[in-house]
Amino acid sequence: METKSSTYLSQFPLGLLCFIIITMVSSSSSSIWYDEHISLKAINAEENFVFPKNFLFGTASSAYQYEGAYLTDGKNLSNWDVFTSIPGKIADGSQGKVAVDHYHRYPEDLDLMEDLGVNSYRLSLSWARILPKGRFGDVNMGGIDHYNRMINAILKRGMDPFVTLTHYDIPQELVVRYGSWLDPQIREDFEHYAEICFRHFGDRVKFWTTFNEPNVQVILGYRTGTYPPSRCSKTFGNCTHGDSDIEPVVAAHNIIRSHLAAVSLYRTKFQERQRGKIGIVMNTIWFEPVSDSLADRLATERAQAFFMTWFLDPVVFGRYPREMQEILGEDLPEFTKDDLKSFSNKLDFIGINQYTSRYAKDCLHSACEPGKGGSRAEGYVNANALKDGLRLGEPTGVNWFSTYPQGMEEMLMYATERYKDIPLYVTENGFGENNTGVLLNDYRRVKFMSNYLDAVKRAMRKGADVRGYFAWSLLDNFEWISGYTIRFGMYHVDFKTQERTPRLSVFWYKNFIFHHRAQSKCD
Repeated sequence: METKSSTYLSQFPLGLLCFIIITMVSSSSSSIWYDEHISLKAINAEENFVFPKNFLFGTASSAYQYEGAYLTDGKNLSNWDVFTSIPGKIADGSQGKVAVDHYHRYPEDLDLMEDLGVNSYRLSLSWARILPKGRFGDVNMGGIDHYNRMINAILKRGMDPFVTLTHYDIPQELVVRYGSWLDPQIREDFEHYAEICFRHFGDRVKFWTTFNEPNVQVILGYRTGTYPPSRCSKTFGNCTHGDSDIEPVVAAHNIIRSHLAAVSLYRTKFQERQRGKIGIVMNTIWFEPVSDSLADRLATERAQAFFMTWFLDPVVFGRYPREMQEILGEDLPEFTKDDLKSFSNKLDFIGINQYTSRYAKDCLHSACEPGKGGSRAEGYVNANALKDGLRLGEPTGVNWFSTYPQGMEEMLMYATERYKDIPLYVTENGFGENNTGVLLNDYRRVKFMSNYLDAVKRAMRKGADVRGYFAWSLLDNFEWISGYTIRFGMYHVDFKTQERTPRLSVFWYKNFIFHHRAQSKCD
């Protein structure tokens, strides 16, 4: 199916697209950035950087944020279906019942991706669509058939499906039955779900990730209570149940054990025959000390330990980070003998979701406000500190998000140095703006993508084994507790009509991919 937007794109020669981009981005409000960008391009040309031929350029999405069709073809309720129905939980009172209707419109959206020139599409599966009642019910063949059609359509367009098993959403049935991630039996459910996915889709899916951003999931779900299941202590949020000191650690432990079970299953039963790879995706934040003091420099390490390495160290090294062990002691759950055997399976790659960077301030030797790092559960570090009243990087208008391209380079090098020979994929990176109109001339997104991709190149020159980059996102979509108030899409979406309209960033990313693909072929 050829869409209005893809026809519009295909009619423009790349040279003309470049002219349009230069003309639009060189407006008075962005001329300084454009001059800086031209100088960066000159530096890159001098160094003759070439992406590897098998480098993946793609876009990323998630089931709940994109699909809609919330009870279609046998799907049951997920935790996010229930959570978004509670008044006051979502900024604009919206839900993901329709989202961008990707469930029905994926052929059109895949056409847009094909025209963009990407060679991979990162998506997640809806657990509640495949197993509406978890292991307590039957497999929903309506969901299996849908994803089979979609995977075939992705491959038909020359793209590799890069599939995440769960991106925050789980069947509500498991929440009701035993409290989901707080109960060890969730491991059985996740392993059962993973096996069904590997069996039905693994002959064509060559890139699997078990979880997307489990660190965000447990911190917002069990410490601050702003994500489902909305559990927290009073000093951290307004919840009716929960323990912000203990429950995040328990939920994280059960997620890590579930990941280990799925990887072990894939290694022993599927990988040799299906010849795919499996990893995990983490949200990453680059932390810089708020001052040059030794205390603040040590606080940056604790910030990583209580955020990213909290999950990665166990699956790579078989133990929690030293900083967590020293602070939490016996409150850290122990791994079983079976878990310890599974650690040898490790990871085929690590997914890095990188958006922002922050200052870290010590709270171990100096006072911090309650709920802002002053607690033992957070490692006695304020991981969102201000320096001279300002956050690290350039503000964006989105409260959690400032731009700091150097943070991308630093984060990739940190992961490279800590986890050595494990390849990396930038599985999410993108720019969000408040919903203040159509904003087709999204030169700030172009600036963001250009600068962050330059940072990826710098890290690769220094030895980081980065094998792919996925932009978040192709389309405006449902942005979790922000609802539809923040737009991350290269395509504007009219949520009433579902019409997709290309922004400037579409042309820029298409030209960027074409240029680097052509350069790679010439090499």
